[in-house]
Amino acid sequence: MPFQLRQRLYNRLRSMQNLNPARIVVTSFAIVILTGALLLMLPIASRDGQVTPFLTCLFTATSSTCVTGLIMVDTWVHWTLFGQIVIILMIQLGGLGFMTVITLASFALRRRIGLSERLIMVSTLNLNDMDGVVRVVRHALMGTFLFEGVGAILLTFCFIPQYGALGGIWRGIFHSISAFCNAGFDLLGNNGAFTSLLSYNGNPVVLLTIMSLIVIGGLGFFVWEDIFRHWRQPRSLSLYTKMVLLLTGALIVGGALFFLAVEWDNPATLGEMPLWEKILNGFFQSVTLRTAGFDSIGQGGLRDSSLAMSCILMLIGGSSGSTAGGLKTATVGILLLTIRATLAGRSEVTLRGRAISHRRVMNAMTLTLMVVFLFMVSSMLLSTVDGLPFLSAAFEVASAMGTVGLTVGITPGLSLFSRGVLVFLMYVGRVGILSFSITFLTRSKYPAKIKYPTFDIMIG
Repeated sequence: MPFQLRQRLYNRLRSMQNLNPARIVVTSFAIVILTGALLLMLPIASRDGQVTPFLTCLFTATSSTCVTGLIMVDTWVHWTLFGQIVIILMIQLGGLGFMTVITLASFALRRRIGLSERLIMVSTLNLNDMDGVVRVVRHALMGTFLFEGVGAILLTFCFIPQYGALGGIWRGIFHSISAFCNAGFDLLGNNGAFTSLLSYNGNPVVLLTIMSLIVIGGLGFFVWEDIFRHWRQPRSLSLYTKMVLLLTGALIVGGALFFLAVEWDNPATLGEMPLWEKILNGFFQSVTLRTAGFDSIGQGGLRDSSLAMSCILMLIGGSSGSTAGGLKTATVGILLLTIRATLAGRSEVTLRGRAISHRRVMNAMTLTLMVVFLFMVSSMLLSTVDGLPFLSAAFEVASAMGTVGLTVGITPGLSLFSRGVLVFLMYVGRVGILSFSITFLTRSKYPAKIKYPTFDIMIG
């Protein structure tokens, strides 16, 4: 190898070592997306043996890696087994996080985890410190394969009668990973393209299994670890875990009751179902909006109020350090506590006798304002460019930003510009929000050198 080439490679490796955690996350996701898009362009990846257009492959790769679920072409109808394997590998990489997978390789090779890797793992999982981070990641990997394995077995038994042994096993594995990683990709296109779980909305085993995988995957690895260590003494759970469990339960139950009330007599969704099926699909709708993207009732038939509530739930998403996207439950919890403290006239935001730092409160407010601003601007862009009703455009935007993957049926017919907007939003929704959190977690705090005089300003 020429000396100049060796020196160039050496300098490149040195520069990569100096990247901060946020840049590593952004770069690793971009590399996975680009590699996946190029693999999907190969003729062996499509059923017609032709090269799939790059934008379609890029859209699919971004949706897979960012565990979103929005698609331009039906996964079963268009992609071969090779293409499906590429997609599910990107989903697993995107769901677990690039550094978590690298850690798995280090465990397999019995290599010691270095300090820099531990820092990146802490940042990627949104932990507060490096205490026990390797243990958390090890348990996260073990739990992931355990839950995905159990889910695959249950789903396989449901799919074998219709698809045979091999087809049932493959669909069981694929849908278990897709559900746990909150991706929403499916291989049920033989029942009709873009139908998702519509043909299984009366199968309680399939829906309950997928719901359980979605919820478990969306709780977050830190919550897993906390529950694992204190399952015999629930009162010893951290305040963060209690907040996540409380908000998760409230959002699921509250969302289900809302959809049951609004869609109860809607013939396009729940109206024609028997009582038990209405309740089951009402809860499934509430759960799948937590960034999963599986559809059992047909989102295009939802009433306007349900579309608006769906946008709210999709933007909230799951919990920090999980396979889910969105603002995260803890962020919303901090906002609610801030509102409570402000209305009560208190200067500190507290929870059960503990104060939440001003920095955390400001980070939560900043992140929320950024997401809401981007959501509104993008919704208006799609509505204007493609001539869509605003709620339909807002639904697609919230689905992309929250890495959900549900659609009212307009995604395949969007213009080139709108498709590019959704690709950007999927990347921002998964990588941008994560990088934002990492940046605020890892940056140093510098005391102010100048203290400025204050002034009053009218509010409201």
